[in-house]
Amino acid sequence: MTSSPETIGPEPPECPVCLQPYNSSDTIPRVLACGHSSCEVCLAQLPRPPSLSSAVIRCPVCTQLVKFSDPTTLPKNIDLLRYSPSSPKPHHTKPLIKSPPRRRFPPETFSPELYAAWKDWVLPSGAVLIDIQVGFGRIRIDLGLSMIAKCRLVDDQKVGLVEIGRFDLGEVYLFEYSYVSKVMSVLGRMNDDQRTELGTLLGVSLRQPRVCGVLGLWLDVESGLLYLVTERKNDGVLSLGDLRDWFDQENQGWMPFLSMVGVELCEAFVGLQSEGIVCGCLGVSCLCFDEFGHVYIDLGEVLLTGRKIYQCVLEDLDGKRRIEGSELIALVMDLLNKDVFISPEMLFELMHREGIEMQRNGVNSKVDYSSDVWLFACVLLRLITGKKFAEGMRNYWMAVLGAEREGVSDCKILYLQWVERMNATLEALVGSEYPSLQEVLTKCLDLDPANRPLIPDGWEIIRGSNAYRCCSHVSILNRVSIKDNAIQCLVLGELCNISNDLSKESTISGLNREEDNHEAAATQVTEMKVGTVVKGLSAGKLHSKDLQGHLDCVTSLCIGGGFLFSASFDKTINVWSLQDFTHVHTFRGHEQKVMAVVFVDQEKPLCISADNGGGIFCWEVVPPLGQEPLKKWHEEKDWRYSGIHALAISESGCLYTGSGDRLIKAWSLRDYTLLCSMEGHKSVVSTLASCNGVLYSGSWDGTVRLWCLHDHSPLVVFGEGMPGRMSSVLSLHADQNTVIAAHENGCIKIWANDELKSSTQVHQGAVFALSKEDKWVFTGGWDRSVKIQEISGEGVEMDIREVGSVACESVITALLYEQGMLFVGYASKLIKVYHCGS
Repeated sequence: MTSSPETIGPEPPECPVCLQPYNSSDTIPRVLACGHSSCEVCLAQLPRPPSLSSAVIRCPVCTQLVKFSDPTTLPKNIDLLRYSPSSPKPHHTKPLIKSPPRRRFPPETFSPELYAAWKDWVLPSGAVLIDIQVGFGRIRIDLGLSMIAKCRLVDDQKVGLVEIGRFDLGEVYLFEYSYVSKVMSVLGRMNDDQRTELGTLLGVSLRQPRVCGVLGLWLDVESGLLYLVTERKNDGVLSLGDLRDWFDQENQGWMPFLSMVGVELCEAFVGLQSEGIVCGCLGVSCLCFDEFGHVYIDLGEVLLTGRKIYQCVLEDLDGKRRIEGSELIALVMDLLNKDVFISPEMLFELMHREGIEMQRNGVNSKVDYSSDVWLFACVLLRLITGKKFAEGMRNYWMAVLGAEREGVSDCKILYLQWVERMNATLEALVGSEYPSLQEVLTKCLDLDPANRPLIPDGWEIIRGSNAYRCCSHVSILNRVSIKDNAIQCLVLGELCNISNDLSKESTISGLNREEDNHEAAATQVTEMKVGTVVKGLSAGKLHSKDLQGHLDCVTSLCIGGGFLFSASFDKTINVWSLQDFTHVHTFRGHEQKVMAVVFVDQEKPLCISADNGGGIFCWEVVPPLGQEPLKKWHEEKDWRYSGIHALAISESGCLYTGSGDRLIKAWSLRDYTLLCSMEGHKSVVSTLASCNGVLYSGSWDGTVRLWCLHDHSPLVVFGEGMPGRMSSVLSLHADQNTVIAAHENGCIKIWANDELKSSTQVHQGAVFALSKEDKWVFTGGWDRSVKIQEISGEGVEMDIREVGSVACESVITALLYEQGMLFVGYASKLIKVYHCGS
């Protein structure tokens, strides 16, 4: 039954947690100290992190920390009850608590989704050590220098490196991207197909036992090249191409070993086919052994082999649009002499991609699994026949490609002659007791791919031969697992066809590191009309302006009333215009080093400064700026005293000082009287921050304490009782639900919703200054660099990563990010303003 128009009115007030209307029996509204109300049941059931005491709770509306013991002792909100319906409604025993949506600060250097998907594959910058050697550890087509590397993560094991991208060093000016950001930047510039193919290779290496593992992604910071790092089972010392020369033909152990190699190659190819992957080409360097003699396929070497084949084809073509069969035969024979195999259909596809016409002599087929069957047969024949294999394949390729004077029928005759010779050669080398092995190998090289057997057929024949009686047990291959669609050929894929410039620079320019890329980049700066440092960082274009005027170390920075205020050990406070960064005025009067400065926006805007002698000065910020302070006074001193180290202003207009006597003092700015002293820290109170009715204090005792600004009582202690040696807190930032503390040991810690979410070593040395804007965290300190971190994720997924850094000439002692600009104070008495644009 619908309500009549007379009964329709405003919706009754409801609890912000369970969303049930208030009433006088079940959902009684109780008023918290912050002024917000919630129902009695929800207040009792709100979750509390272990760091909060039983006498403190966060308001579910404003998230402010307030005193709390028993909800029944809180006053009822009579006004809300007046507007509540008389009949109670069912109450949910489990309250629904919604978190506010997270805002994004554009632009992104790269998407959080990209970082989350790839961060676990990034190897540390010091994990790989490159050695330069000629003709070692790479395929044997000698087109330039080759590189091998040692991976320190796996006890100096040699690894393979495959170039998959480049970070453009020319984009860097003042701001230096972090190592991880450079890797993500390269991945971000890849297209979707390239990233998909890369992800496929990484996944295959984990799932397939006969494929060499992929260790991850590594960036050579000197050249800017991003590599796919693959493990080398035999450290590049032993190759299949050498085995036939090492074994004596009369040795009874040769055939069992050959059969084991054949069976395990079948398993490797079937494993790749089950993933929908076709190699397309293969070199003996793509195959390697582990310490137990088992065979593996190195997909990284497959990609490098494909790239070398591309280079050979392009060099031999030299701009031609048509190529004759004899020219192609010469090219193929050169590859075979270097133990590199490519199937006919793959060669035709490469020529077609380059727009080259050629004679096919009736051979026409797309690249599919039969192409890898062809490669499998070539590897086994190479092992059986040794170095004579290449010459024995000449007639085969003449049948495939032909010569100018030969027709299709002549090519078929050549092919039949090749089959007869190959059978005779195999019978002489293998023996007449293995006719099935001879037959399957010649069928695998059939001119028509449709007539070639499947890899599992070859596996069954080889495994069933007497030659394999000494080999260990292997699992039965599953034909059903081979995919019939979505075939991905590595040689025809995106990673193999990454620009020719990248391939050339990786072997020549990438090894010549004498050029100073940073100096070259400094001449390529483009002016931008964007007003934030973060946008400048994301574009790699960052500018700076020097503010000179102090005679000693800059200790503190603040902004207000259109001015920048800077405090210094030179006992002065300089005032700078935010319009053109010119020096406007100097406040003088302190007799000791000025340690902190804050701005108070009241009826009379004030700049308040404090020194290490306990002096507190209030300066009126009303043009024209005067020379005398509006008010000055001194804190009381005792034997523990070492001056004022920090200042903070509350929303109510109270001034708070953190001192060397371990106390926090509250002062009234109406009559400049001391309101109270807060005691709890065990050492110097070094930093203060105020937010949402809570005062946050950091100390040399390594803890961060929270104080209620309503009655100045203690609320929570962060860092107390944590394992490990306590490190002094030197700077902190607090906002809605997040507290960030910078420590003397170079670490920054992040608490969110009263729980420690992250403890990260950011600097090599003390972190003297910290500033935050949305998800961006700026830190600086003893190591003379400003680090920019980005906070990503929420809750248990919260993470912090370094975006980049700005190298500085002196120790950073003060930081402030405001109005899209980063202000940096140095121990060398200089102030720099980093910004984007002119």
